[in-house]
Amino acid sequence: MTIRGLIWLALLFAVAVIVATVGGFDGGQILLVIPPYRVDVSLNLFVVALVVLFIVLYGVIRAVRGVWKMPGRVAAYRARSKQNKANASLRDAVGHLYAGRFSKAEKAARDALLVEDNQAAASLIAASAVHRLHEYARRDEWLGQVTGADWQDARLMATADMRADGRDADGALIVLTEMQAQGGRRIHAQQIALRAQQQLKNWGEVLKLVRMLEKREALHPAVAVRLRQVAAENLLRDRRHNPDALMELWQSLTLAERQSPRLADLTAELLIALDRRAEAKKIVEDALAHNWDARLLRRYPDCIVGGDAFPLIQRAEGWQKERTEDADLLFTLGRLCLHQQLWGKAQAFLESALKAADNEPLKIRTHRALARLFEQIGEPEKAAEHYRESALAMNVV
Repeated sequence: MTIRGLIWLALLFAVAVIVATVGGFDGGQILLVIPPYRVDVSLNLFVVALVVLFIVLYGVIRAVRGVWKMPGRVAAYRARSKQNKANASLRDAVGHLYAGRFSKAEKAARDALLVEDNQAAASLIAASAVHRLHEYARRDEWLGQVTGADWQDARLMATADMRADGRDADGALIVLTEMQAQGGRRIHAQQIALRAQQQLKNWGEVLKLVRMLEKREALHPAVAVRLRQVAAENLLRDRRHNPDALMELWQSLTLAERQSPRLADLTAELLIALDRRAEAKKIVEDALAHNWDARLLRRYPDCIVGGDAFPLIQRAEGWQKERTEDADLLFTLGRLCLHQQLWGKAQAFLESALKAADNEPLKIRTHRALARLFEQIGEPEKAAEHYRESALAMNVV
């Protein structure tokens, strides 16, 4: 027996004791006169009759009240059942969506519409499920059913995300513009805009968005670096016919971007093609001062200004004092000396580079440079030997 049962039992005993005690005193009579009738009863019986009458009346009133309210209770029960069923369908829709059962998710979301309060959430879930099935027209119909001021931000964000995912970049940007007009500026919106701008190849906007997201730590550092490089590369190539615009863009890049070997190499290549070798030389040297890279060393001999390679040779020899066994640097020095017709030094640097080379591409380039060297100094046998070695190094079957 529970504590509550024990308490009620104790109260019952207490009432019984009180009734037995009071009932033992027959304190008087009650005379009821209703002409021509006369009723004479004891006081105790009258009290008991009053109590019984009260209990009977209370029971009758409760019964009548229950019958009167029965339709409302039935309606409330049906409403609760409908609400519970709709909420269960909404939960099932979420489970089916994330389990990849998109058709079932849409069906469950439709069942959840039995309750009006579920309309916005169920419509968003159904739209997401239909989008995964590439039913874009039906997706937009579901999104159109998302009503209510509290759900408009969610509708706009979901619409933009789905359109960007469906390669509808223009549509995604239109929705994001509408969201910004309502004062919405969120990290996820910027991430969606980044995807849309990538699809449209608006590299200036891509670079701007990457920088903003990187500051807010909303992009993985490796992803941010890659996107910045891709955007900057495309912007640089777009200006490949205008050296002034190219240099203006280069100066607008951040210090980290200008120190990137990949971007510095590309910019130098484009400037060399435009016969702006002095700027290319400075860009390569500045980048090498912060990031030692083989591709920049290979680009360095192309930066000779006015046909005079002596300044570049002197700079490269200064680097060699600290990097005596760098094969790429030795190869670069060999190419510079070869251009300046310093045959002995060129041969020494190239042969040292060949000994220190630890990869096949560098060996192939070095053999070819030695072959050209021996051709120019009139030793065709040695030139042929190096051409043969370069061909063998290519592993041509």
